Amino acid sequence: MGHDYAASTGISLSAGAASLNGTDVNIDLSARDQAISRDSRRQAVASVAEANLKAEAEAQSQQRSAALASLAEDAEHRADQIAAHMWALPTTGYHLTARFGDSSGLWAHTHTGLDFAGPVGAPIMAVGNGTITETGYDGAYGNKTVETLDDGTEIWYCHQEAITVSVGERVTQGQHIGLLGNTGNTTGPHLHLEVRPGGGDPVDPYFALLQHGVTP
Repeated sequence: MGHDYAASTGISLSAGAASLNGTDVNIDLSARDQAISRDSRRQAVASVAEANLKAEAEAQSQQRSAALASLAEDAEHRADQIAAHMWALPTTGYHLTARFGDSSGLWAHTHTGLDFAGPVGAPIMAVGNGTITETGYDGAYGNKTVETLDDGTEIWYCHQEAITVSVGERVTQGQHIGLLGNTGNTTGPHLHLEVRPGGGDPVDPYFALLQHGVTP
């Protein structure tokens, strides 16, 4: 009886110990699981934060790239606008003689242009982009070409030896449009250049050229 009791007690104690040990194990496992869960949450939060930072950095990079592309496009457009309003010299190998506003018995009124004296046959070039609106012989002006620029300004090229463009032809800055000559009322071969804004009264070609980036 005592043996059975002892045996029974031992088993009970052992069972109790096992039960207690089992509880301890459960407590330890629960604490470890909670720690792992906290670490997992921290890692998840860190991963989300890292992903957000990366996405924000990529968005900022794209915004910067778009801004730079826009600036480059604006700069290119502005450069095109500036180039469109730049003029070129109308001939080469010249020296200036009569100026705008000069008075002489050579003219019925004051001089209305700028004279580029040079050899017969020297090239005459368009000062800017435009359309040829008149060609032919015009009395004292001799052989004359009128180019209407894109802004409506008329450029008169006078006393030409030859005209190499036709009415309606589109020309670009620096394009060959004729040959310097001695036709009409002249005292020697030269190009008489007139600048007429909007096709109206002439203005000083020297200052018009300066305003458009060219020094005669």
